[in-house]
Amino acid sequence: MDKEAVRKLLEQVQTGERSVEEALLQLKTEPFRDLGFAKVDRHRGLRQGTAEVIYGAGKTKEQIREIAASMRDDGEKTILITRMSQEAADFVGAKLPLSYHRLSGVGIVGELPEPTGKGDIVVATGGTSDMPVAEEAALTAEALGNQVTRLYDVGVSGLHRTLSHLDQIMSARVIVAIAGMEGALASVIGGLADCPVIAVPTSVGYGASFGGLAALLSMLNSCASGVSVVNIDNGFGAGYLASMINHLS
Repeated sequence: MDKEAVRKLLEQVQTGERSVEEALLQLKTEPFRDLGFAKVDRHRGLRQGTAEVIYGAGKTKEQIREIAASMRDDGEKTILITRMSQEAADFVGAKLPLSYHRLSGVGIVGELPEPTGKGDIVVATGGTSDMPVAEEAALTAEALGNQVTRLYDVGVSGLHRTLSHLDQIMSARVIVAIAGMEGALASVIGGLADCPVIAVPTSVGYGASFGGLAALLSMLNSCASGVSVVNIDNGFGAGYLASMINHLS
């Protein structure tokens, strides 16, 4: 049960549509469901505004399906699964209404919600090779109720490509800047935008990029104000944080 569901329940008590006893019974449901191999956090939406997200890597396809099914039984309309394999997607999708995005490894059980964020989240990449991470960020943001604009392959090796999207960059409420190599895109966008910029270093790059460490260090040392950095290839973390910012009043 999320905050909006609790608010609606309390309003129903106030108007007499529900009795105090009925509301109390609904609120008394256990804070987590113990599946033996996992304890599904049923109150996370109430505490944090967003239901639990399933991290698929390292879980069996059976575990993923059982967790998702338990969340769906508890009324979750949109269930986000990250780092999901095609095999797991095929298995889960045979029983649950799953949309699977192979490029990013993201699975979504149920329908995407209507956007409730205050503005537009821009997800921009330095190159086409950064798209798997970018799609993880974009789909995460959309699953959490945000309007997302994708600007792909707008890296600094052709700066005119970045500058051709100034309208979207300057009107965004949050920007997720995703790049490998030397990670310069975040600094360039940070110097153009008046909104928070979340930088995501990717593991894309030649030998001395050290699996994304070069981009990470560049982004951490950005001279542009208002740039924060998440971990290498962490599109989910960037999309989640962008959604939190976009839902602030």
